[in-house]
Amino acid sequence: MRKPVVLITGAGGEIGHALVAGLARSETGIITLDVNPLDARLTPLVAREFLGSITDANLLDRMLAEFEVNSVFHLAALLSTRSEFTPLAAHQVNVGGTLNLLEFAQKQGESHGRPVVFVYPSSIATYGLPDLAAKSRAGAVREDDFQHPTTMYGCNKLYCEELGRYYARHYKQLSVDLMPRVDFRSVRFPGLISATTMPAGGTSDYAPEMIHAAAKGEHYACFVRPDTTIPFMAMPDAVRALTTLAATPRERLTRTAYNVTAFSRSAAQIRDEVLAAFPQAQITYKIDEKRQGIVDSWPADVDDRAARADWGFQPEYDFDRAFREYLIPTISTYYRA
Repeated sequence: MRKPVVLITGAGGEIGHALVAGLARSETGIITLDVNPLDARLTPLVAREFLGSITDANLLDRMLAEFEVNSVFHLAALLSTRSEFTPLAAHQVNVGGTLNLLEFAQKQGESHGRPVVFVYPSSIATYGLPDLAAKSRAGAVREDDFQHPTTMYGCNKLYCEELGRYYARHYKQLSVDLMPRVDFRSVRFPGLISATTMPAGGTSDYAPEMIHAAAKGEHYACFVRPDTTIPFMAMPDAVRALTTLAATPRERLTRTAYNVTAFSRSAAQIRDEVLAAFPQAQITYKIDEKRQGIVDSWPADVDDRAARADWGFQPEYDFDRAFREYLIPTISTYYRA
């Protein structure tokens, strides 16, 4: 008899690290899939650790044969900066791998006769505002506006949102007696900041990089202008968003993809907050025009009223609490250890 479990792909990444720890407190069985071994502290929390790629369909078939997967948290991806250097590889992993997981979830659902909840972290990289004037006028942007991404990562994420909607609502719609068995739910995240893992190459990582450099006593040159503003969220709120959305009854959801946010601040405001905690820190600016252009195409804020209305999303960490109670104390303690 197959064992009922939750599957987390990309479990060793920034989100996955926190999600494994969070789910272990409530789930009886977790299996993970990643190209790299899990942190040794996470290994005791999972029932099985699979080492491999989401592009390996044979590996997914092995998992299908052994486990009854009730829900999938599909976190594995090549992030925005790396994807720009290797767009073909990004498409193969971010799109091809996601398609493999959606098929895997459909087969799982067919095998045990009920939908598999499929939770997918998307990104504000799906947005593509044409210029700074439009960004200023737009204010808090809704889910369906400005969907013209300028990066491979953003294109991948937007297409995967649409693939998920297809699998959830229209899968093989001309077939007789075949029901969609994927309950797809996506969270479109702002920039995420974690106190327990290192920044992993995201284009919004200038915020956590400032804190880590200051705590280590190292100089940091911020790669965006002081006025650059995008929305952010502390990692505990991101994990809570994923688990809350996963647990919400399907009939309450009006969308398959939802904006979420916690606070929007400029790079200068973040720098000021870091300097207040680390007065000796050296944080300067060395603008990378190409990365600057990418961040400028993302909204300064997003409208997350749908998430708040449909599944009660409510972040616990505003800007002050995120930095003063979570990020700065935790990161400072890490480097003093």
